[in-house]
Amino acid sequence: MLLTSNSINLLSLSTAAQTPEVLRVEYLLHNLQLPITTTQHIKTHAAALITATRTHTPRLGLSLSHLLNIYTLASPQGIALMRLAESLLRIPDKATADALLASILAQGDLVGHLGSGLSALLAKLGLPLARKSISLLGEQFILGKTIAEALKCSVKPYRYSYDMLGEAAKTANDAEDYFQKYSVAIHAIGMQTGPIASPGISVKLSALHPRYQYSQLERLQKELVPKIIELCVLAKQYQIGLTLDAEEADRLQLSLILIKQVLASSELNHWDGLGLAVQAYQKACPEVLDLCAQMARKTGHRLMLRLVKGAYWDSEIKRAQELGLNEYPVYTRKITTDVSYIVCAQKILKHRDEFYPQFATHNAYTIATILQLVQNNREFEFQRLQGMGDALYQTVIAQENVACRVYAPVGDYQHLLAYLVRRLLENGANSSFVHQIEGETPVEQLINDPSIQLAALEVKPHPAIPLPKELYGSLRENSKGIDLSDFVTLAKILPLLSKPARVRTEKSVAPSHALTLADQAFPSWSQQDVQLRANILRKAADLFTDHHIELMQLLVKEGKKTIPDALSEVREAIDYCRYYALEAEKLMQPQTLPGPTGENNELTFQGRGIAVCISPWNFPLAIFLGQIVAALVTGNTVIAKPASQTPQIATRAVELLHQAGVPLEVLQLLIVRGNTMDKAILSDPRVALVVFTGSLETAQQINRTLAAREGAIAAFIAETGGQNAMIVDSSALLEQTVTDIVTSAFNSAGQRCSALRLLCVQKDIDAPLIAMLKGAMAELSLGAPDCLATDVGPVIDKPAQTQLQNYLKKMSASILYQTPLPEDTAKTDTFVTPTLIEIKSINVLTQEIFGPVLHVYAYERNDLPQVIQSINATGYGLTLGVHSRIDTFAKDIVKQTLVGNNYINRNIIGAVVGVQPFGGQRLSGTGPKAGGPHYLTRMVTEKTVTVNTVAIGGNAQLLTL
Repeated sequence: MLLTSNSINLLSLSTAAQTPEVLRVEYLLHNLQLPITTTQHIKTHAAALITATRTHTPRLGLSLSHLLNIYTLASPQGIALMRLAESLLRIPDKATADALLASILAQGDLVGHLGSGLSALLAKLGLPLARKSISLLGEQFILGKTIAEALKCSVKPYRYSYDMLGEAAKTANDAEDYFQKYSVAIHAIGMQTGPIASPGISVKLSALHPRYQYSQLERLQKELVPKIIELCVLAKQYQIGLTLDAEEADRLQLSLILIKQVLASSELNHWDGLGLAVQAYQKACPEVLDLCAQMARKTGHRLMLRLVKGAYWDSEIKRAQELGLNEYPVYTRKITTDVSYIVCAQKILKHRDEFYPQFATHNAYTIATILQLVQNNREFEFQRLQGMGDALYQTVIAQENVACRVYAPVGDYQHLLAYLVRRLLENGANSSFVHQIEGETPVEQLINDPSIQLAALEVKPHPAIPLPKELYGSLRENSKGIDLSDFVTLAKILPLLSKPARVRTEKSVAPSHALTLADQAFPSWSQQDVQLRANILRKAADLFTDHHIELMQLLVKEGKKTIPDALSEVREAIDYCRYYALEAEKLMQPQTLPGPTGENNELTFQGRGIAVCISPWNFPLAIFLGQIVAALVTGNTVIAKPASQTPQIATRAVELLHQAGVPLEVLQLLIVRGNTMDKAILSDPRVALVVFTGSLETAQQINRTLAAREGAIAAFIAETGGQNAMIVDSSALLEQTVTDIVTSAFNSAGQRCSALRLLCVQKDIDAPLIAMLKGAMAELSLGAPDCLATDVGPVIDKPAQTQLQNYLKKMSASILYQTPLPEDTAKTDTFVTPTLIEIKSINVLTQEIFGPVLHVYAYERNDLPQVIQSINATGYGLTLGVHSRIDTFAKDIVKQTLVGNNYINRNIIGAVVGVQPFGGQRLSGTGPKAGGPHYLTRMVTEKTVTVNTVAIGGNAQLLTL
């Protein structure tokens, strides 16, 4: 079992996160009912704070607040500024930095709005002073480059919590570096008098372990928890506080399980310095507080509880949409978060025995509300970010005799970007208080009661943010996903996935009989109304949804899919059903065409006849089903030939399609052992359409067979493989790039036609990128597909393993790194370890290597045209990735390469139906793209009907004008 004996009751968190937002809003409003007199006092107090703050706020310089007043994050100028800051702080070579600088200035955004300020420096004084000007921005946020420098810059009356700047660790070395930085910081702070009044540090758990995610719980309990305890013991010795920062929602339950284990350590007895940050924008925040209070009571600790509003909102929304979750884990309106913050603050104040309250906010109304709630009890503190809210808190401290702690980043400026993005997301929007207090927004607009505003809204969730299932509007429902970071859900599904799959009788018809039945069934099926066929597909989608666990189990057991891959494939199959149903209804409607008066011209579409669908083993459900339902909904009868390695998946899929209403003779399953297709079928003139996904060699063989036969010319759709490349320049963010490389190359054991085969890296960054890539590869978990912790499972069968092993022997001298493969794992199945190979020329890639093998080629910046030419010269054109912060660089590459699917600053796999239509060019396929608006047009023939409407008399329509 994934959940261990020391895990906690997470049901309340799971329930709250999945509760409809409107119900959570009702809960908030019910629990926040302040008297009118209290609300009026809060407004008066907040107005006074704002007025005093504006009186003393400096208006000059390149402060963050000033820049936020000029730009908003949503503006092109704000985005340009962020990209510019990143380039000048991180790019190692002058040529690339200048290229990005020129690209941004060419847009005119910065020059047009800053006049003689920052833009003048950039445009007239060149790169050195441009770097200096952006460094001024960094100084607003970073207290010091080292902890020693930060301690010197710390000023009274503020308390401080020092944060070692940087993001999640990608490698074991990264994690160890962060651990040492935290240790050094604790020693540097030195002996204090207790955690409340003293400086402390803030720790990100994702910085202490490169695999800080739900699937690695058992490993984290063994490896991460001792590290946390060691840091806490050190903090305890110096009598300072150590706060664990809040991170994304998919790590929430994981973090609480680990925190409970930390609190249970006897080494931390009689220490009340452990702090936790909780996020008010999470719907489960009140339940998190209840669990934290419960843990504190049971372990005898008093926790330092930092309440923040949250800084990952945009990524939480996108993640929920991508995963097809039922609900968002966060509120979709900022005003709801404001209300949630006060409700959670009240709960914290009710648990003073368990919590030392810490309220992180830059909002004067929120501050005034907290002061009203605490009355005269000053055993709490406010918190602010370094570089924000200084003037506001100078006023608050002077007037209210309260403590304030500064969350102070420490580190180099090149690590500033991700932190800066979060702060801008949190505080840079038009609606944020930080933005408005620096502007001309009337005071009256800044002191509205958020609970009254929220209660007055007719629609509580944001109307512009549809639920994940409604992502594609009312016409097509998004496929339902599973939150694999929810331990309550995992406790239900993992036992089901681990059971042996039911073995079904593989019912296969004889080829000649199948042709006869399909031919006889075609006239009636093709003449059915398209609405009927489309509704059958929708019924099938519902059935596949109902049986998604069973289908995932088959994919894991027979297809050797990891659990996340199996889930994604079931969702893709469901999306195909709903998407093609919708597209067919649009395509198959008769179209009236313009023409001369006195006649009617109509264009209609109908099925071609018998479609033979031949699918591969690497997507034995999604591609298999996608081919079939596209042919069926357009009026064709289908003979489906699945891969010989995955007949059980195909058998069950066909059963469900028949159950949905597809007649038996309209869809027939033909199971052929081996990788050959009966030529008698392909040579039969009754076959009007062949849909194929697989190797180039087999596609060419089918093409020759079809061309040699007598009778009508059959339509042929072929999707084959690719020599897929990713080009990375020196402006790329290495952490993001490495994550996308590992996903693209090694997900599904590299057995995707879209998988990354060739990595082209600019030489200026190849050393650090390859070092980070090796470290990330070292962290991959190889194991059984039905184990949630597994990242890379076995390849499909022994022949595939042998072929890959032979290639690796041939290239052994060029291997840079291979992920360690445990001996016990190697003996249990057909594993091939992820491998990184250095090549000196792209031209050595003469064949597609279908497995977890990545070739890396380092190029000089001036040689990029030759790189593009070599990529095109492979003849393939399926997927391409570009990682660069220079828009013109990425766009130029996309224009010059002959590739079907192009991805910029993300991974190159996992095309979504109807969102990223999938299919290549040249050797990679014929088109049209699967899951796209033109795919069905290849499945049909066109028919026009012209009627002379005046054949038996005059033109009444014309005569009556």
